[in-house]
Amino acid sequence: MTDLSDVVRPEAVQTGWNVANKKILFQQLGQLAAAQAIGDARHVAERLADRERLGSTGFGGGVAIPHAKLAGLAAPIGLFVRLAQPIEFQAVDDLPVDLVFALLSPVDAGQEHLKALARVSRRLRDRPFVDKLRGAGSPDALYALFTTPDPRRAA
Repeated sequence: MTDLSDVVRPEAVQTGWNVANKKILFQQLGQLAAAQAIGDARHVAERLADRERLGSTGFGGGVAIPHAKLAGLAAPIGLFVRLAQPIEFQAVDDLPVDLVFALLSPVDAGQEHLKALARVSRRLRDRPFVDKLRGAGSPDALYALFTTPDPRRAA
């Protein structure tokens, strides 16, 4: 699959969040997850923060993919947020982050989690795709980008 329609839902794509730091970002991602019955807001935020303490998930170019495993999930689920203002993320290139794709996976989803993470990472390393994400005017437009097949990988 070359799009992310199996990972992200329309209501999980948001824009314009004003957050001051990663802690607040993770709390709000937890609330977004809870609003979609993905998990308890506090638990999601804690799991994302626990993973982040192992090393920054900011991989450069203003993009981060925080991720965590949660009990009770049947498959990986993504939450995407375009921030109103970039925040410090201790990314590998030391640039602040404004595009965040949080990936939540089942606790026992070893290979499935890694494959989903690789797919998300591949899309978010594509500079023209990232530019489109930054230029999209609405959450619906952002969702459409994620659910459109990657033309470079289409069969």
